[in-house]
Amino acid sequence: MRTDAIRLSQKEQALLRRQAIGLRKAGRSNSEVGDILGVHTKTVGAWWTAYRKVGEKLFAVGKRGRRTGAQRRLTAVQEREIQRLIADKMPDQLKLPFALWTRAAVSELIEQKYAVKLPVRTMGEYLRRWGYTPQKPQKRAYEQKDAAVSTWLQETYPKIVAQAKKEGAEIFWGDQTGVNAQPNVARGYAPRGRTPVVKQMAKQFSLSMMSAVTNRGSVRFFIYKGALNVKLLVQFCQRLIRSERGRKVYLILDNLPVHHAKVFRSWVEERTEQITVFYLPSYSPQLNPDEQLNRDLKGTLSRKPAPRDQQQLHKNVLSHLRSLQKLPARVQGYFHTTHTAYAS
Repeated sequence: MRTDAIRLSQKEQALLRRQAIGLRKAGRSNSEVGDILGVHTKTVGAWWTAYRKVGEKLFAVGKRGRRTGAQRRLTAVQEREIQRLIADKMPDQLKLPFALWTRAAVSELIEQKYAVKLPVRTMGEYLRRWGYTPQKPQKRAYEQKDAAVSTWLQETYPKIVAQAKKEGAEIFWGDQTGVNAQPNVARGYAPRGRTPVVKQMAKQFSLSMMSAVTNRGSVRFFIYKGALNVKLLVQFCQRLIRSERGRKVYLILDNLPVHHAKVFRSWVEERTEQITVFYLPSYSPQLNPDEQLNRDLKGTLSRKPAPRDQQQLHKNVLSHLRSLQKLPARVQGYFHTTHTAYAS
């Protein structure tokens, strides 16, 4: 009975070839080896011819299936060039009418550059093979200056760290945010055709909060009503100074107008032994680790039932902020994002 070598595993095929070559070396003919092993005489002959050309390589366990790159519309060089372009450029920089790299955008780029038309579904397979995944983009202001960000990362912040070490100061990153009673639930599971209903109060109410974090995992916060003004900002800084019990505070803020108010800057200048304030580059909130606390807070509140009054809202905010004060490792995680790792 003949053996169908195609049905054998790669290891079994290699072993069969080795047995055949061993018998041929022992002086057996192709037909004799074929009868002994149950394979066709021509197959044995082909193995023996291949062995005389490549030697032991004949017994290597190969990989079945279509070879990498077989039947692809793009060459390996073309694929690498497309990957480089979509990693380094945005569509509008290449004069394509898309805001982000979608399957359709990449397909149009390939057609424009190589006159090869790929269906959107096929384009998705290429992108997955290249390791590209659909992602929600980060928002960044047009007004942000790359040079200012680079200077902050490479020069300004390292100097702040060195000076803080010299003065024995603690570096805080501060920010403020607002929360309201409106639930921010995007999706929830329910039986098909029975859309869930989230109840909320018709009356609007909100709270504001200013906080500051350190890369050691410390959290300081101040809850208030309305917009931040100089009086409230000074109150927060006073609390921050008291919390450090004699240790100087280095406070890094964004460029909100109240942060630059003359009254506030004068107040800081009168207390240079207690506090020094620094400012992030304009339009660069991604550099502030305290922004991650704001997201953490709002994400937690969105998973809770909508509060029925301002007292309940205050309780929810206070509860979460106090819990963060007991979780320094979680707060340290705010310093491990792509844009905040510099401050870790």
